[in-house]
Amino acid sequence: MPRRVPARTVGVVAAMAVALAVAPPAGTAQAYSATSGTLSFSGDAGEPISGGQSYAYTAGAVQMFDVQGSTDGNSLTVAVDAEQGTLWRLNVAAPDGQKLTEGTTYTGAKQWPDAQPEDPELAFSGTDNGTEKWCNTTSGSFTIEHIAFGPYGYVSELDATFEQYCNGSTVPLRGAVHAVMPEPPAELAMGMTTDPAGTVEVPEGRITVGGTVTCNKPASVSLAGQVFQIQKKATPGASYQTTVACTPGAPVPWSVSLSSQESGTSFQPGTATIRSRARADDRDYPVTVDTGQQEAQVTLSKG
Repeated sequence: MPRRVPARTVGVVAAMAVALAVAPPAGTAQAYSATSGTLSFSGDAGEPISGGQSYAYTAGAVQMFDVQGSTDGNSLTVAVDAEQGTLWRLNVAAPDGQKLTEGTTYTGAKQWPDAQPEDPELAFSGTDNGTEKWCNTTSGSFTIEHIAFGPYGYVSELDATFEQYCNGSTVPLRGAVHAVMPEPPAELAMGMTTDPAGTVEVPEGRITVGGTVTCNKPASVSLAGQVFQIQKKATPGASYQTTVACTPGAPVPWSVSLSSQESGTSFQPGTATIRSRARADDRDYPVTVDTGQQEAQVTLSKG
């Protein structure tokens, strides 16, 4: 497994899990297909990956052509699935703490776990008609000729070349990748409101409070908070948690019904305080959007 995990999911072939797998973090989108792109590579006789052959693949003529980047822009993976039993993966990374930079050639690149934090990383592997083509060790270099990032490390455009020496071979594999990905999805934007009025059942003291959530794309929104009421001789309070399926276009209502969790107390008509917080995972990026805690006053009337 690479020590730097890119942000979006690519296909994984079980037989090559150690060399090629890229673990998908929670909340990430499935792989995207490049709008346009090419991957080409070749090597002279004796080069282990190419076997002295030349290969070229074009987006649109293969099952998958995807470029995925880590959220910090430090690494990326190019994934090409040409057909059943033929796939290729290119993993590159700048030294730890650095972002892949346009116009930079990274020399002294190695494959994990041989790469140290100060080293760039390079690994190109695959299967060719069911035959595994991967290296126990690599060395070489790569050049980021052009790169454009979207939100959270989304790679919008890439032009890069690479040179790899596999398992100590003196014969290099040389390759190039050019890709234009679809426009990056919008980042999740979310809001939450609390209704200024609620109801209370007397004498049971069970209250119903609520509000709305809004979002610019579908999201499963988790709401959590507390309601308490300061009375002359008691302070009834209750916690709540609920989930709302938010869809864009109009505010989506939410409500909860609660009874005081404080022994011997109950809510009464009057003013109460509600503290609420909403969170949702962005389905396209490895990020959780959080509104932060919001506090509001709610007037409880007899239901």
